[in-house]
This record gives sequence, structure tokens and C-alpha cells, in this order.
Amino acid sequence: MDQNRPILSRVATSAPDASTAIDRSITDFPVATPIDEDNYFRFHKPPPYLSQISNDVASFINYNHQKQRKVVLVTSGGTTVPLENNTVRFIDNFSAGTRGATSAEYFLEHGYSVIFLHREFSLLPYSRHFSHTTNCLLDHLKFSNNGNNVEVDDDLQKDLVSVLKKYQQVKNENRLLLVPFTTVHQYLFTLKLIAQELSVIGSDALFYLAAAVSDFFLPSSRIPEHKIQSHDHGGKLVVDLEPVPKFLRRLVDSWAPIAMIVSFKLETDSSILIKKATTALERYNHQLVIGNLLQTRKTEVVFVTPNDNEWIKLSEKDIENQLEIESLIIPKIVTLHKEWIKSRDDLVK
Repeated sequence: MDQNRPILSRVATSAPDASTAIDRSITDFPVATPIDEDNYFRFHKPPPYLSQISNDVASFINYNHQKQRKVVLVTSGGTTVPLENNTVRFIDNFSAGTRGATSAEYFLEHGYSVIFLHREFSLLPYSRHFSHTTNCLLDHLKFSNNGNNVEVDDDLQKDLVSVLKKYQQVKNENRLLLVPFTTVHQYLFTLKLIAQELSVIGSDALFYLAAAVSDFFLPSSRIPEHKIQSHDHGGKLVVDLEPVPKFLRRLVDSWAPIAMIVSFKLETDSSILIKKATTALERYNHQLVIGNLLQTRKTEVVFVTPNDNEWIKLSEKDIENQLEIESLIIPKIVTLHKEWIKSRDDLVK
């Protein structure tokens, strides 16, 4: 190897400049009503593969519920908004799926079965440790002496064995179901389907809604069939988007009314985080909002419940030891879910 060859340092290009963020203290859109739900799902076509997902999800829930396992739906990654039917251009959401993929692993470690509703090609449980260039697997592979086989170097061997054992156990026990989406329409149709399937297990179902869902979309009636030409409309692209209905209240009231539901609130302004999370809790009437700031989301979050606000933070020692904050988040949610199940049981006694 040429010792004088320059080495390109790894840089992060996806982190936005927080100082340029807009003011997000404005009022949110109204919650979706039953009429909004009916109109949305009636005037937009469901994904053609939805029936297959329905069968897979129903079988997965039935199998794991028979094993007396709790089931959590973890949503992860960002949704896209296509600007053409034969999509070339689209609006995307900032999310690699790190929170969701990491959290799914910790739920599995706590005995849950996980339906992982994720953006296609985003981070996945277990494989996340060796993908997306954060710890590129290829950097740890080398040829054997005869040049015909590939070996893993000692630095990665221990981690790889540990992760592989966990993955194989989960796979053998049928406790992880991967369900992909790309567009916001696919996400909403699939979320509703899975929620209704999960409603049959009542309070044993948990929703951990970590996906970054688009706030706006282009209705199907206004999406052009083919690629928008650059010379159309005088060389300008003007897009008139509609707000995505706030279906969280429909999830709480109708789709899975007995399940425990956890949502996230991401902000860039610390002065409004608690207020925005509390407002979301009051508007949607669910059990927990996890608030986090874009700048510090990997080291601290705040649990906002109807009765309390609790900050969860990694210490400096935790950060030095590369502890993941999800290792603190998930055990607390598991405890809250146990309390939720008990409260539902007490209501029917």
C-alpha cells in the first residue's frame, strides 16, 4: 500500500445546519375525522401487494400470540411523496431509520416480537451494525492466503459473532417480520392494515411510531403519469401539496383502541419541545410522546405522559462507552406497557 496515498476522511453530509431551521411553533393541522379517513382510503388506490402483507402479518401475530409474546409494531425511516406516477422525482424525509432499527433490537432482547414497518433500503435490525458505511463490512474482510476465500479480521470477528447469534435466534423463533414501504400512501395503507390486525390482541399490542411521516402529499388525482419535463410551465416547477391527514387519532380511537401507542416529536427549538409534545398528547389522546431535539437526539430524549415529563440522558461515560440511548428508552417503555396492560385488565374486572 502506498503510504503517501491521501486517505479521504469520513464526513457527514446529511446533518442539516440547525441554525437555519424554520420556526415550528405554528399550530399543527387538525386531527383526521372518520370522514377524512373514508375519503383518503377511498380515493387512493391501496398498494397491490397489500393482501400478501395482510396474510403475513395475521400469521405472524397469531403465531406469536399463541406463544404468549407481546407484539410491537416499530415504524422506521422516512416516507416519500412522488411527483409523478412513473416516479423520477419525489420529496423525501430526513431519516435513515437508525432509531427504529436500534429500538427493534432492544424490544427483541426484552422478549417482544417485532413487526418492523420500514422504509425500503433503510437500516434494519442487526444488519445495521455493518451497513451504511458506519462500520463498512468490506473494510474488515481480507483474502485468505490462497486467495480463494474471504476472512473476517480480528477487529470485527467478536462483534459479528455476537450479532449473528442474536439474529439467528430471533429468526429461528419467528419473532421478526420485515414489512417495507416507500411512499407515504404505502405507509398509511400498511399502518392501518397492521393496526387492525393487531387490534385482536388488545393491550398486548404496542405501537412505537418512530417513522418520519411526510406532512404533505400530492393527491393521486393531480399526479402526472410521466416524468415532468423541464421545459413545461415556463421552466418552473410549482407543486401544490395537500396536508397529510393526521391519522394518529384514528389509530387511537378506531384502528387499535386498546393498544398502547408511543409517538415521537422531533424539534430543533428546545424552548417549544415540551409544549409541542404535550399538545400532541392532548390532541391524539395516546399514552406517550417521546420528544427529542435534532441536535441531541442520540444522547437525550424526554418522555411526556399525561402525568409527568422525564428526561432520559446518556452520561459522558455512557457516550465514551458508545452506549445507545435506545438501551435506556426501551426498558422504560416495557415497564410502562406492563402498567398499561394491568390498567386495561383492571377495567374489565
